[in-house]
Amino acid sequence: NMTDLENSLATIIDVFHKYSEKEGDKHKLKKSELKELINNELSNYVGQIKDQATMDSLIESLDTDGDSECDFQEFMTFITMVTICCHEFFEHQEDE
Repeated sequence: NMTDLENSLATIIDVFHKYSEKEGDKHKLKKSELKELINNELSNYVGQIKDQATMDSLIESLDTDGDSECDFQEFMTFITMVTICCHEFFEHQEDE
């Protein structure tokens, strides 16, 4: 039996591969795949990304190797940023 945290890690990996395997390199997310992942899997926290400029800016900030795609390590940087923001938001809500 896996723990809650182990299940959560497995889910993050599964979600990455669910979207990265749609087209091209199965180990990287193209802009369109990352946009679809965010809009389908994180819309309650991040909202819907509708404009290309926002998507371009996000990829540019995550893309440490300059290939215009998002590999798993870059994706995890994004997930970490979203998680920290959520934690701070809920911590702030508890303080009120």
